[in-house]
Amino acid sequence: MAKKSDDESPGWHAIDDALRPIYGDREPYHVGTIVSWAMGGPDPIHGISAYKNDKPVPHWHYVTYGFTELWDKESTNKEVSGYGFELTFRCARSTTEKKPPNWAFNFLQNLGRYVFETGNCFGVGHTMPLNGPIAVDADTLIHAISFIDDIQLPPINTPNGEVEFLQIVGLTMDELEAISSWNARAFLELRRESDELLITDLDRRSWLKDKTFAKEVAKRTKEDGSSCGWLALVLECETNKTPVRVKIQTIAVEGFKRRLLGRLPYGRELVLSDKEATAVFKPAKKSQMKLVEDAVTISLSDEDLQVFTSGLEPHAGVHNIPGIRDLIVEIVRTEITDGDGNVVEIVE
Repeated sequence: MAKKSDDESPGWHAIDDALRPIYGDREPYHVGTIVSWAMGGPDPIHGISAYKNDKPVPHWHYVTYGFTELWDKESTNKEVSGYGFELTFRCARSTTEKKPPNWAFNFLQNLGRYVFETGNCFGVGHTMPLNGPIAVDADTLIHAISFIDDIQLPPINTPNGEVEFLQIVGLTMDELEAISSWNARAFLELRRESDELLITDLDRRSWLKDKTFAKEVAKRTKEDGSSCGWLALVLECETNKTPVRVKIQTIAVEGFKRRLLGRLPYGRELVLSDKEATAVFKPAKKSQMKLVEDAVTISLSDEDLQVFTSGLEPHAGVHNIPGIRDLIVEIVRTEITDGDGNVVEIVE
């Protein structure tokens, strides 16, 4: 895809200008979209550039062009360009690699489809399990991601509004679990002390194998509690019958427990949500349930919280909450699918 002139593409030109202090006039490896999303094409991101970077270790630095307004201003918000962000991704590179791996381009386009199809935006501190390896069929522990500001690319002002650069950071599942009990941004900033650019290495082991790092994470988790007050893994809230049923996937149970214990004892609520309904768990002196249309609010005393969470296991089953009548929390099996929608694993 040919790049437009500066006058025709002020947003694109602004991204190029932001990259110039890092890479000068070096030409990146660039992949463009032939048929645009607006014209029915499969890829929503107009272009993705990958720069070869050797510092502090060899890696590829991917940058997207397409979440923001690259050409004319179309949105009504004059302060923000498009979705307000572009994605970056730093992937470890072997010294013999001449081209960036294609899986990363596909991965970024998949994230683009998620945003364009759902309207859900990413932001600093957001996390996402991938239900499999970040690179399809790769033998890697990286099965989740989080987002943080790209330390080399501060936010920019463009003719179409502000743009920030969100860097994707690959995580292992135990790191994702640790983050759910604490704070994604704080976790990644702590890691930056020894890995400034937070490069994703498919061959690495968990950061929590570093005893010093793990000890500090545990210490600060206990001090701060969890900042993650929202969990999008509720399958369904059946609020139109008695008892009310809140259904949670088996794969989400451990994270659900950690977030309950990382928030309610600290005076914070936890919101579980899907497209159809919402369940809010709140700390209280007395346990009770309040139902308003498709939203259920579940207030839990400290004692009932401890009893309820101690009995939760990542297996299909039904659980009552002490002190609350007419409410059931049902754990349902998780079906993990591949890119074609075929079930490849069932978590009972």
